[in-house]
Amino acid sequence: MATSDTDDSLYPIAVLIDELRNEDVQLRLNSIKKLGTIALALGVERTRSELIPFLTDTIYDEDEVLLALAEQLGSFTPLVGGPEYVHCLLPPLESLATVEETVVRDKAVESLRIIADQHNQGDLENYFVPLVKRLAGGDWFTSRTSACGLFSVCYKRVSTNVKAELRQNFRSLCADDTPMVRRAAAGKLGEFAKVVESEYLKSDLIQLFNMLAQDEQDSVRLLAVEASVSIASLLPSEDTEQLVMPTLRQAAEDKSWRVRYMVADKFTELQTAVGPEITKNDLVPAFQSLLKDCEAEVRAASAHKVKDFCQALSPDVREQIIMTNMLPCVKDLVADANQHVKSALASVIMGLSPILGKDNTIEHLLPLFLTQLKDECPEVRLNIISNLDCVNEVIGIKQLSQSLLPAIVELAEDTKWRVRLAIIEYMPLLAGQLGVEFFDEKLNSLCMTWLVDHVYAIREAATLNLKKLVEKFGKDWAQQTVIPKVLQMSRDQNYLHRMTCLFCINLLAEPLGQDLTTRLMLPTIITMGSDPVANVRFNVAKTLQKLAPHLDQGSIQTQVKPLLEKLKADGDMDVQYYALEALEGITI
Repeated sequence: MATSDTDDSLYPIAVLIDELRNEDVQLRLNSIKKLGTIALALGVERTRSELIPFLTDTIYDEDEVLLALAEQLGSFTPLVGGPEYVHCLLPPLESLATVEETVVRDKAVESLRIIADQHNQGDLENYFVPLVKRLAGGDWFTSRTSACGLFSVCYKRVSTNVKAELRQNFRSLCADDTPMVRRAAAGKLGEFAKVVESEYLKSDLIQLFNMLAQDEQDSVRLLAVEASVSIASLLPSEDTEQLVMPTLRQAAEDKSWRVRYMVADKFTELQTAVGPEITKNDLVPAFQSLLKDCEAEVRAASAHKVKDFCQALSPDVREQIIMTNMLPCVKDLVADANQHVKSALASVIMGLSPILGKDNTIEHLLPLFLTQLKDECPEVRLNIISNLDCVNEVIGIKQLSQSLLPAIVELAEDTKWRVRLAIIEYMPLLAGQLGVEFFDEKLNSLCMTWLVDHVYAIREAATLNLKKLVEKFGKDWAQQTVIPKVLQMSRDQNYLHRMTCLFCINLLAEPLGQDLTTRLMLPTIITMGSDPVANVRFNVAKTLQKLAPHLDQGSIQTQVKPLLEKLKADGDMDVQYYALEALEGITI
């Protein structure tokens, strides 16, 4: 009986194993994803002696199956008996690291990197390093590209002789005939530099870096730029100046815009790596050059870095460098012909205010902000509006309102609805900064105008905006300023505006409280229950259900329920449905 039970319990596992051989790709994929279950059932010995060899033999499958297998094997160490036996996972992963599909190879390398840490030093030298060498010396470029990602994970824990061999292998990959291999080596150079001893970093890896940075393929050169960040961070300042900076200066003026783009993209990381002195002498002129680059993509990438670059400058020279070197470039970018460049700058330029202080902001930056607020590109205007609080903290609301408020009011009526939406979303914050008197004088009428906008998203945002303003300025302000205008909309000829009136009431009931809701708003809702448009009537039913918690019981019994009973008998099916639903909701 016990034997029968065991057989029964193993039956599902037998099915999964059979499905590994099935012709149906989906069944094989499902079974691969349950490899852990199969291995647990088989036990560690049978997993090592049967399952792993079987998997090694099936590396000729669909890419999605191989991808799943490569991922599973990375977490298989406990299922083969722990770190002592982890090396038995290397054969299937080695095969997966040589296949044609890039994502499979990458996943296999990722799993190999995970299990490298689980080898002891002896097994690392006996099993893992030979695998790296085989991949590095493989006939197909696929295996050699995979090898590039494995040097850094084993180098630190092997003997001196093996380290020398690994450095030699990596050198060969950097000089490989195939661009894909050189690209992979360049991509991993920075990572390898972090584990190599400092003497070999100077004697070996700098040479490789310079060689890759002058490669005929721009796809290799741009990855060498990435490696320069790691290398520069590992070297003393004088060595960086002598060994790395000549190559970096060359990269910043490379004939390929993609290489210059990579320099721009990594610029603030380079700034951190090389330190303040080299930044002042070398990176400032290079950054100016990139901000004036002939390619828009490079200018946009550089413009994105303006604030971070300026912020990270040494405090003793920061203001001088910004005013002398950066500001002229920034002024040119504000009027750039490319909208992506202007948009990139607009997203960060406000951040210069806290760095430069009040006087410089008023004199030099405010005119630029005004130009950008009037830019024809909506994205530029949007990015400026979204960061106004940076400037307000520096120059104060009075100066802000005098300089930028007229432009903001103009934008509130912009033809592009997304710009109007951005202004609405910023309005509660602006209201808090301006104060109630200034707000009522300058912006209140705008907020009410948005409620009757022809775009639904604007009307919806405007109702939310009203709620936030009421929460900020209080019930008395709402009673005097907002409620009369909202209730007036219930008599508007356009039914969409009457619907907006209901949406406002829905949102305002909570901050206004029971008394004001019952006294001021309920009569209007009751009147709208007789609206000629069915959409308005069923929204009355929905509103009454939503407002019930904010109304007193007397009003619910004498006004709300009678109206809902009347609407339940309405000639329109939707009105009947929502009235019935509201009645049930209120009764419950």
